[in-house]
Amino acid sequence: MSMHLVGPWLTTGGKKKGKQKFRNAEQAKKARELDCSWEQLLSKHGETSKKEKKSFKKLSYSLSVPEDRSTKHIKSVDTGHRGAVTTKQPMQYTGDKIIGIGTMHKSNAVPIFTDDEAKAISSMRR
Repeated sequence: MSMHLVGPWLTTGGKKKGKQKFRNAEQAKKARELDCSWEQLLSKHGETSKKEKKSFKKLSYSLSVPEDRSTKHIKSVDTGHRGAVTTKQPMQYTGDKIIGIGTMHKSNAVPIFTDDEAKAISSMRR
């Protein structure tokens, strides 16, 4: 769904509510009393109110390995083989049975063993 299709009720900027207005002084007084009683209830149970800021200790990061997870006590296995690994030689056919590779249908590679097979593959229709 594209943003231009969404109505004005969906916003990413957020809306801050302004100062709360009451119909009359009696409702304002009642709201203030409720706020005060709520603050008292929170302080009674050890909670902080919205007005008080919580203090957090700063986190510190360490990239070292914890002692209980180190593997220094495990010995490495010595296989006796040292040096660089050589690359594998490319595979190459060294026999004399196959005389070539032919293309039969839709780039299908087919081994050719005799001259008769080569003539047959070349004369095949699509």
